[in-house]
Amino acid sequence: MSQIILQEKTENGILILTLNRPESMNCMNFELIETLTATVKESNFDMSVRVIIITGAVPGKGKKSAFSAGADLIERRTLSDDQVRRFIATVRETMITVEKARVPVIAAINGYAFGGGTELALASDIRIASSNVLMGLTETSLAIIPGGGGTQRLPRIIGLAKAKELIYTARRINAQEALDIGLVNKVVSPDKLMDAAMEMGEEIAKNGPIAVEQAKFVLNNGSECSLGVALSLESKAYEVTIPTEDRLEALAAFAEKRKPLFKGK
Repeated sequence: MSQIILQEKTENGILILTLNRPESMNCMNFELIETLTATVKESNFDMSVRVIIITGAVPGKGKKSAFSAGADLIERRTLSDDQVRRFIATVRETMITVEKARVPVIAAINGYAFGGGTELALASDIRIASSNVLMGLTETSLAIIPGGGGTQRLPRIIGLAKAKELIYTARRINAQEALDIGLVNKVVSPDKLMDAAMEMGEEIAKNGPIAVEQAKFVLNNGSECSLGVALSLESKAYEVTIPTEDRLEALAAFAEKRKPLFKGK
C-alpha cells in the first residue's frame, strides 16, 4: 500500500490512518483520495478493526500543520475540465466511503482543514480538533462550491442558516467557534490531540462491536427517514444483536462482576 496513507493498528482494534503529504499540507490529490478510499474499504473486511482515526501528518519544525488544506491546487491547474469532474466524483466517493465505514470514524483535526479537509471531517462520525485549528468550506472564494458533500453534511450538523453563512462567505473559523456551533465535538491542545482521539476510540472499542456497528447504521440512515421508518430500522438493527455471543457475554460478565470480553460474534 502506498505510503501516502500511513497505517497503524493498536491491539484493541483502533486503526490510525494518517494523510501523509505534510510538505503539501496534506492536500488531496488523486493518489491520496484513491488510496484513502481503498484503505477504508479494505478495513471493512478486517473484523478486528473497531474504530478508525484519521489525522494529518505533521510537517517539520517551524512549518504549519494541517489535517488537510483541501484539494491540491497545483495538480488542479494541470487537469482538464473532464479530469476535474473525475476528481470531484472521486472525492465524493471517498467521503461516502468514510461516512459508511463499518465502524465509527474519528477525525483528529490538526491545524488547517479547508475545503476537502473540512468535508473529510464532516464525513467522519466524531470530530476532535486541536486548539490551533482553522477550518471552513472555502470553495466559493475559488469560484467553485463544495463538491465532496459539504453543502449537504454541514447543514445537517450545524443547521441550515449557519451553514449558508459559512459557505457563502467562505469564512475560516477557529476551533472555539467550531465547538460553539457544534461542528466539532471537542477541542484540546495540539499536544493532546491524538491522546484525546485515542481515549475516545478506546471508549468505543471496549463496547460490543456488532452493537456499535448497528447503532452507526441506524443513526446514519434513520436520521433521513420519517420517525416510523427510522423506528423500524432500529427494531431490525436490535434484532441483529439478540442472537450474538457478545450479548450473552455481556450478561455473564455483569453477573460475574467482571469486564466483558467481546469477540464481535
